[in-house]
Amino acid sequence: MSMITVAAVGCGAVLLASLMKGVKGEYGFFLALGAGLFIFFYGVQKLESIIQVIREIQQTIRLDNVYFVTLMKMVGITYIGEFASGICKDSGMSFLGSQIEIFGKLSILAVSAPVILALLKTLESFLGV
Repeated sequence: MSMITVAAVGCGAVLLASLMKGVKGEYGFFLALGAGLFIFFYGVQKLESIIQVIREIQQTIRLDNVYFVTLMKMVGITYIGEFASGICKDSGMSFLGSQIEIFGKLSILAVSAPVILALLKTLESFLGV
């Protein structure tokens, strides 16, 4: 049911924004931005159930807490980066949106570096190198 709600809000905002283009274009942008923020925070609420499932997996396979925190940081960076990039691209600032995407990818790489190093150390111990 929640996907129907998000789709309805998104389509309704696009239709209203299209109608407002002829009157005041900036109002249409603000309407789309408001709908985007609504969908963003609605999506953040859904992350709670995902976090619970990941915690159950973590307890089942006894995963170190560092990996869980890193995974959540990566999901957050991705979600916020894509949202901000989309807003910039929709407002005609695609260069700025692309820069946000690049920064997000670099941030994910920086956050995941300790996990990659731990993986390499684990492989090294298995291979006996």
